[in-house]
Amino acid sequence: MVLVSPKLIESMLSGNPLLKQAYTMLVNDPEVQALWSMANVMAVNRLRYNDHGPVHAHIAAGASLYIYQLLLSKGVQPSLLRDGVVDDVGYTWLVPLLGSLLHDVGNSVHRDMHERIGAVIAMPILDRVLGKLIQDQSIRVKLRQEVMHAIYCTSYDVECLTYEAGCVKVGDGVDMAEGRARVPYRLGGVSIHSVSALSIKSVEILPSERVSVRINVNMTERAGIFQVDEILIPKISSTPLRSHIEVYALIGDTVVKSYIP
Repeated sequence: MVLVSPKLIESMLSGNPLLKQAYTMLVNDPEVQALWSMANVMAVNRLRYNDHGPVHAHIAAGASLYIYQLLLSKGVQPSLLRDGVVDDVGYTWLVPLLGSLLHDVGNSVHRDMHERIGAVIAMPILDRVLGKLIQDQSIRVKLRQEVMHAIYCTSYDVECLTYEAGCVKVGDGVDMAEGRARVPYRLGGVSIHSVSALSIKSVEILPSERVSVRINVNMTERAGIFQVDEILIPKISSTPLRSHIEVYALIGDTVVKSYIP
């Protein structure tokens, strides 16, 4: 069992030189740092929404990578291998990592259509990073397109077509503890969005005996179910992970609602 938090990504990078190198290049890229900053200028300062900057990016990336690890440990075949995009499973991990870290950069322009805008903004960044990691240009381009697909598909109304992109979308959705809901809500305002967001105490991800992944959403009161129904379940339902994840909303040891494929 792991707790969804900004520290999770550290353990997911441990022992994987390719992912570690990609991560280091990306987080130290001045353009990425500026885009993360501007994402929060737009989302937090101007729209008075919750965090969409580097902390959220790190939380989503750690969760996305761990979900991907659980899927592969249960025998799920990576979409990129199945479809002949790459033939090295090591490359497939770059999609949940880079996709998660860059999925909200479109907010630097505006909240509206930020997933579509973000996919385009990410293109030259991905060219820079992948250009230093992978010699084969064809593989670089294919991976770039897969990461752009993952960013684009974080939109609620877009269907993910790969497991890798699905992990990015679900990793985004599980960042909901202690007011960090992914449905933006006005900071300081009182509404069902803010009340339910503040009801989420923690989110845990663990192996499932029934499917591949179990997600526990620990709440202080039933209002938190609104976040699960409005954020997490719609995201899971629009990915290939829909038959691989079960979700439990808990108050203490009591299951108040479950979502089982």
